Amino acid sequence: MIQKITTSIMMVAVAFVGYAFLEPASVGAATDTDSIIVNLTVDDGISITSPADVTMSTMGISANSSTGWAVWNVKTNAPLGYELAVKASAAPAMVSGSNSFDDYTEASAGTPDAWSVDSGKFEFGFSALGTDVVNVNSDEYGATGQTACDSGASSTPNASLKYEGFTTADEVIASRAATTTTDGVDTRICFAAGQNGVFTPAGAYSATITATATTL
Repeated sequence: MIQKITTSIMMVAVAFVGYAFLEPASVGAATDTDSIIVNLTVDDGISITSPADVTMSTMGISANSSTGWAVWNVKTNAPLGYELAVKASAAPAMVSGSNSFDDYTEASAGTPDAWSVDSGKFEFGFSALGTDVVNVNSDEYGATGQTACDSGASSTPNASLKYEGFTTADEVIASRAATTTTDGVDTRICFAAGQNGVFTPAGAYSATITATATTL
């Protein structure tokens, strides 16, 4: 009986050892992979600030000129940048009832020039300051190195700047061929008015000026 049990145990042991010998030492891990694409859309956008209305310095019998300014800040993430344009709601732009300033007349129409009111006229125009101000016609507005709209006296236009008259069509005054920083870019519009050899009729004059920022 004991011999039979011993024989059975030996047979089981031999079978186990044989199985272990035939079974591979290790089994290779099975793998599978997959990839996905993560999509993200960044919309292009543009914003422009809304500065307060401008009250220019007072003109009259003791002051032949007047200045004022407004600053528009533009922000955009458009890769090709933006343009900033200004226009007047009417021609002439600066009006009081039936009286009006002539829109500033350049020596060469459409090309800004030094501030100079024609004799016997009273005129209203503008210039521009800022890092993105257009640089057509070799520094179109004479803004390089300039930081102020007036000459140091609040009613006298900066003689180093160049001016033109408003029209009812958009006039591009600043542009950039890239995104701005998150702080945006300031462009200062310098308004100027003057009289030469004639008094401007007394009155409360106003002009509606619209600035439009457009992505490229």
